[in-house]
Amino acid sequence: MNYPFAALVGQDALKQALLLCAVNPTLGGVLLRGDKGTAKTTAVRGLAAVLPPILAVPGCPFNCEPGQPADLCPACHRPDAGTQEVAAPFVNLPLGATEDRVLGSLDLEGLLADRQKKLQPGLLAAAHRGVLYIDEVNLLPDHLVDVLLDAAATGRSTVQREGLAVSHPAQFTLIGTMNPEEGNLRPQFLDRFGLLVDVAAPRDVAERTEVVRRRIAFERDPVAFQTQWQPAQAAVRQQLRAARQLLPSVQLPEGLLTLISQLCTELGVASLRADIVLYKTALTLAALAGRTTVTAADVRRAAELALAHRRRAQPFDSPGLPAEALDELLQQAPDTPAPPPPPAPASTPASPSATPSAPGKAAPAEEASPGAPPEVAPEQVIAAGRAAPTRPLAVEAAPPALPPPGRATGPRGASVAAARGHYVRAVPDQSPSELALEATVRQAVLRDPVTVHLTRDDLHQKVRRGKTGTFLLLVVDASGSMSAHRRMEAVKGAVLGLLTEAYQQRDTVAVIAFRGIEAQVLLPPTRSVAVAEAALRTLPTGGRTPLPHALQLAAQLLARADYPADLQPLLVLLSDGKANVPLPGGGDAGQQTQQLAAQLRPLRIPTLVLDTDTGYLRLGKAAELAAALGAQYLPLDELSATSLTNAILTISSQPLT
Repeated sequence: MNYPFAALVGQDALKQALLLCAVNPTLGGVLLRGDKGTAKTTAVRGLAAVLPPILAVPGCPFNCEPGQPADLCPACHRPDAGTQEVAAPFVNLPLGATEDRVLGSLDLEGLLADRQKKLQPGLLAAAHRGVLYIDEVNLLPDHLVDVLLDAAATGRSTVQREGLAVSHPAQFTLIGTMNPEEGNLRPQFLDRFGLLVDVAAPRDVAERTEVVRRRIAFERDPVAFQTQWQPAQAAVRQQLRAARQLLPSVQLPEGLLTLISQLCTELGVASLRADIVLYKTALTLAALAGRTTVTAADVRRAAELALAHRRRAQPFDSPGLPAEALDELLQQAPDTPAPPPPPAPASTPASPSATPSAPGKAAPAEEASPGAPPEVAPEQVIAAGRAAPTRPLAVEAAPPALPPPGRATGPRGASVAAARGHYVRAVPDQSPSELALEATVRQAVLRDPVTVHLTRDDLHQKVRRGKTGTFLLLVVDASGSMSAHRRMEAVKGAVLGLLTEAYQQRDTVAVIAFRGIEAQVLLPPTRSVAVAEAALRTLPTGGRTPLPHALQLAAQLLARADYPADLQPLLVLLSDGKANVPLPGGGDAGQQTQQLAAQLRPLRIPTLVLDTDTGYLRLGKAAELAAALGAQYLPLDELSATSLTNAILTISSQPLT
């Protein structure tokens, strides 16, 4: 039993966006983005109970519109087919679903009983004229994203496999929830969501208390709680019905239509879909409020929902819309009063991993060692340089090392045979590791259509294709030896440029930074490169150079292999190779550096050492470190964010052998 939608406390923006999609399915759905435990899933599942019912033919597997049956629908083509009200479809698409389950597959019962090829409808058919819900949508495999993109663009689901060539309507409201810490959506997929709401936990103590009180009451007696909120649930259903009936008669003044295009242009929104969604959202807001005329306030609210995720030109630009620009543009609307300024958004706590030490605060070792060498600069935060795209640099060094056994090989992002991924075809195999059941049965039927006697010669193996990614481990020197303004500015700019590339490639990233007396895992392996970007931008530099500890952490992180096996590991070390802090227990820091590098080498991880030493007198420590690691070495005479970025992209794009 789901928690009642009407019983949700607060979260007005979340509830409003869901109701808008319930009133007007053509908006394209909504993406709910926020931290875990903020009622995203609870709200979506509660929406299913208040959706207005639809008219359908009893037993129709495709949820056909009465009078518009799909060509392959047996129920709707019966002479005695009637109609009845049924609950609006609400389909949950699991992350582990196969493409056959989503699109549909060959109906084995029909093949065996009638000797005819029929389609077994999938989840897209079940979601037609309803809601398709994806929890943690940012973790959806790429091959399923491609399927949804095709269905969203055409409004139909097309199956071309196993001798089938069929198509049926698939128009649904797409609702997704995600935690941005787990990674981002592909830009094409993100643009398909009509609306976006950033959901945050309430900061008001009384509101949080009421949330807990209602949830406990629901868990103690769900039936009584549902009964208590039944009148409020009925009121929400009635509001949705009335808004749907009113929507066709809502009018938008011509001046506001011009304003919509002006908003999209001034805010740098490239997609023309944004103008259309903004127009439809403004109409739906008026209908939901019981009005037949759109106001400037409706346009403003619609812009906040429809444009925030479409104006980000760069992966790490701040999300959201500038309130001042919206107010200024809305004042230009003719004969419409300017809307009141929006309430100030509640502050949210910063991510722990994105909150480094305060600028200027010394590490514990520096506080305990007032007699530190005078050449060690105090900690400071240096801005990142800009990494502009240029021609990749040639890398002169030893050939790249081999990846560990069992790890992925091939060009970065290439499509390779994999245990998981897109099911592309079936091939004969007497000992298959993954049985292609449809192809196996079909071969048996074709070979002996009378007895259908299955033999080992009929067995088929599924062949899958999946894209390889990169596990990028960045080890960044943030010590005093790197604290010269120009050098650290270039290093930060290079790392941020590389993170932009990782964002576009959907790579997994981990960051180790070392300064003071120890190294720290600034970011564990994650696809949320935005968190790494936030941490690096504010990373203080200064103090001594604990390079041995950084190599020790890198070896531990790579040896644990707690990143997916289909990722290619790539270690990038940005340092001048000078070490002056040994491991706990003492010793010679330089010797420990060489010993740890020799221990890393057997892991056979492709490695790039970027020598950031640009002084007149160079000791060649980074070159010695690269030799011990068996890594590619790149001395940078002309150090810049661009040259560093291009060097890293050069090695990351090379095939692994």
